[in-house]
Amino acid sequence: MEYSFQIIYLCCVSKKEQIITAALKLLIVKGIHNTPVSAIAKEAGTGMGTIYNYFPDKDALINEIYVAIKQKEETIFLSLSSEQPLRLQFEAYYSAIIDFFIDNSSYFSFMEQLQASPIITPESKLVGYKAIEPVTNLLDKGKEALIVKNIPTEELLQFIGGSIGSYLRWYFKEDRKDVRQAYQNQLTMAWDSIKN
Repeated sequence: MEYSFQIIYLCCVSKKEQIITAALKLLIVKGIHNTPVSAIAKEAGTGMGTIYNYFPDKDALINEIYVAIKQKEETIFLSLSSEQPLRLQFEAYYSAIIDFFIDNSSYFSFMEQLQASPIITPESKLVGYKAIEPVTNLLDKGKEALIVKNIPTEELLQFIGGSIGSYLRWYFKEDRKDVRQAYQNQLTMAWDSIKN
């Protein structure tokens, strides 16, 4: 699978941004545990000392990337309308998050590596939870209106996240035909699973 990396080293790009971009590229290709700081420094065109000026260790750098992705993820929900019926709001969210990761495949590959990793700190996880707060609120509203199953919201989020992740892994695996139909099927199954 090929990933497109937008690495633009201009005078206006800070060293910190160069380091983050280089780290993201290497971490998704070589893996989180197989990427030493020395390799990141080389890819970023800087010394290891410079990296340690910005990040005390590799885990801190990984958390910084995680937080940055989650903050970008949060912005996709800002334009979603809360005036629509709940099902349409859910569909808009589901579509927006899938499009976000299709447009940013390196982000998805990075996040996939962190599924069961203890590297992400509680502080970083709070940023992650804040990113999906509109979805949490949507599900809570749906439960109050008896539109969504009365299942703990955390479990609903886990199920929806699993559905999204599963679809994206399938999408990125190889060239697919009938992607639109497969997407629509996935969306319908996700909604049918959580609706009351």
